[in-house]
This record gives sequence, C-alpha cells and structure tokens, in this order.
Amino acid sequence: MTDPARLFCGWDEREAIGYAVFCHSVIEHASIPVSCTPLASMGMPVGSNAFTLSRFLVPWLTGYRGMAIFMDASDMLVTSDIAGLAGLFDEDCAVQVVKHPDYRTGHPIKYRGTEMECPNMDYPRKNWASVMMFNCAHPVWAGISPETLPDLDPLKLLQLRRAEGNIGELPAEWNRLVDEGQPYGKVLHWTAGLPAFPAYADAPFAGEWREARNRALRGA
Repeated sequence: MTDPARLFCGWDEREAIGYAVFCHSVIEHASIPVSCTPLASMGMPVGSNAFTLSRFLVPWLTGYRGMAIFMDASDMLVTSDIAGLAGLFDEDCAVQVVKHPDYRTGHPIKYRGTEMECPNMDYPRKNWASVMMFNCAHPVWAGISPETLPDLDPLKLLQLRRAEGNIGELPAEWNRLVDEGQPYGKVLHWTAGLPAFPAYADAPFAGEWREARNRALRGA
C-alpha cells in the first residue's frame, strides 16, 4: 500500500472554517492517499498567525525522514490533485517553494475588521514559506527542533545553514497570491484575509471559496 502524502496544514482557531474548507478541497481532488495534519503554534512564538514559526518544525515532526509538504492552508484552497505537487519532489533540495521575486503587497493591513488585524509588512522572500515541500532528511534540517528553532530567524534559516543553493523552485501555480493580482492556479492563496471575513468577501475568486465551503458543509 502506498504511504500517504504527508501534508502539514497551518491551523489558527480564528480561521478554523478556512482550515476545514482547505482540507476538504485537498481530499476532493486527491488521487493518492494524503494525511492532513493541523499545525498550530506548538509553543513557538507566534506572528500574524499561530504557525508563523512552527512550520519549520515539519522535518522534526517527521523524524527527519522522507518528503512532507507544508501549506498555510487556513487561507488557501486547492483546486487540483495534490499528487501533481508531490510528483515534483526533488531529493537534491532541502526545500522547494514558489518564489515570488520582487513581490510587494498591495494590502498594508492584514485581516481587516478581525481580532487578527495587523500590519502587513514587506520583507525578503515574503510568502515563500507559505507552501514548502521539505526533504526532511536533508542535513540542513538536522538539529532543528522546538528547543533550537526560537533562536533562529526562519526567513534566514537556509542562509544561516549555508544552503542557499538547496532551495528548489516550484511552479507558480502551486501558490497563487490571488488577492495580490496573481491569476488562477492549483493553490489559491488569499494573503490578506480569507473570503469568510466580511472585509474580503469580494476578494478575487471568493465565489469559488464559498462554493468549496458549501460542498464541505453538505459533504458532497
């Protein structure tokens, strides 16, 4: 029997509906077994959401073995078969991401009108870490654990480990920042706020998110 693809999904109780809709969207399109594991803070410092730092614990959670995928999840929708993403795994890379060169947000505030509202700052590699395919066995991850991670800046983690050349690139369609003007893709990502939030009810492709929510609610 084929082992399930391991998908770690960012979870924040304030976006719980988004998490549920995301997982349903993964399963309804999947042609392979897939396990969806919610990932909250795990005691790590939090940022604009609960899993800002804990996402980098995925290799540790797997025992530093095999391939695993992380997605922000709670503000995303999958529109295609996750097997297509898993099939892009490159064991020569420490991690593979969708790179967004020269990306600057058009939303200076995130999560408007909610208790999560906060500044939406620009920084190098913004949103690269929102979809990551890990080679958990790569030596760059050795020793990264709940005890050591808080002392590292996750955005500079691979630089600190001298592994810049081991950041592989995924096709852009696997992390479309649709509320930043990017086109439809295999993963739709609303970076500033989920369409469930009133301020983002008219965001690009919000109607598709609501249709996915309705399918999840009726179990069809």
